[in-house]
Amino acid sequence: MIPSTPIGGIAGWRFMQRTADSQMEAFKASPVLDRELNYFKENISKITSPEELVKDFTLFKVALGAFGMEDRVADKFFFKKLLEEGSEKDGAFALKFTDTRYREMAEAFGFGNEGGAKVGESDFAQKITDAYQVRQFEKAVGEDNGSMRLALNLEREVGKYANAPFPETVAWFQLMANPPLREVFETAFGLPKSVGTLDIDRQREIFQNASDRMFGSKSMDVLKDPENVDKLLQNFFAREQINSGPGPLTRGMGALTLMQNAVAAAANFAQFNRL
Repeated sequence: MIPSTPIGGIAGWRFMQRTADSQMEAFKASPVLDRELNYFKENISKITSPEELVKDFTLFKVALGAFGMEDRVADKFFFKKLLEEGSEKDGAFALKFTDTRYREMAEAFGFGNEGGAKVGESDFAQKITDAYQVRQFEKAVGEDNGSMRLALNLEREVGKYANAPFPETVAWFQLMANPPLREVFETAFGLPKSVGTLDIDRQREIFQNASDRMFGSKSMDVLKDPENVDKLLQNFFAREQINSGPGPLTRGMGALTLMQNAVAAAANFAQFNRL
């Protein structure tokens, strides 16, 4: 079953929050998803190197998808290097990026780390496939409504940044390097896209000042509070609606639509009478 949101904006988000669990259960019944997950569970423990992983399309797709990077499936050399170098050594490839997903993937698979590959651990396949299911559900939601996908992603991911070391500084840099999360924050804070062209320290300052105006704090740890996360998403959807113009739930739009239909019908009737 393809997940859906019959309405947009804040009302649509509330609907998604109420129905997400039931929609996820229905989504899991997809034969395609079921085949991918079973294949991964049956075969991942047989993989002995990053090279073997990237050569197996389905295994590699699920591995990337678990970290929200399934669109990078063509970048085999990049991820082979990433996994080979791991996440522990100074200067490791995964640590050169602000985007934390690279480090998380390298750490999860463990190929280049002291403890070695984790693909044979009893709970490894389940952890990866669970994460893949969630991401694929969000992707399917996004095909119906892109803003809902962004909101679901933020609700799931934001705690990682709120609970990170140095939430006053480093966590902001990491969040700004994550495009889906950044888009939600920029929209909710009412920031123009041109902010991204500024010096990175100036960008952080702008984000922190916007956070201070909204939450009374420049530290991202305010987002440990679910009420503040909800406030952020309310602002995100409200500004999304403003930016996209009036919709069917906008006050007065029902009467305006009826009036427009009546005018169109009258024009058509007049044109018919002239024939």
